[in-house]
Amino acid sequence: MRQLALSLPNTWGGPRPGAGRKPRGHRPNVAHRTRPYHDARHPSHITLRARPGLPSLRGVRAFAALREAIRLAQRERAFRICHFSVQSNHIHLLVEATDRQALSRGVQGLVIRMARAVNRALQQRGKVWGDRYHRRDLATPREVRNALVYVLNNFRKHGAPPRVVDPCSSARWFGWVA
Repeated sequence: MRQLALSLPNTWGGPRPGAGRKPRGHRPNVAHRTRPYHDARHPSHITLRARPGLPSLRGVRAFAALREAIRLAQRERAFRICHFSVQSNHIHLLVEATDRQALSRGVQGLVIRMARAVNRALQQRGKVWGDRYHRRDLATPREVRNALVYVLNNFRKHGAPPRVVDPCSSARWFGWVA
């Protein structure tokens, strides 16, 4: 006895284009875990990262839209934006909230409001933020001071000349002058 050859079309198994797992591509920086407890006594430093390929958030139209969205978000009683700094591809916020739910809902509402405003200003559609927001609670006065200096001077880290007040931040309202 001899085994007969069975010829089948090569459609299953073996290497072929598109087979196997999809490459992961961009890996998110913020893990999708339950956010930690938030104490109302501690302000938080929030960082929002824009998706790649988006025009600069410091552009005239984009920044005007973001500033207006931040101003409108100040109507919330349980969530308050104390300071902000807009960079070309990310935003830093120092915020206060009465509890974890107020912080979460406040940031979610602000993120949605800012994304809609940026899309309207840039006459585009689609995603604005590249990832979830990053949060760091500031538990000591030194942490608060360091975060405030970091946020208001962040534009210097990105190549701005010294002795200049960032026009795309809340430094003017803080009382800093050039």
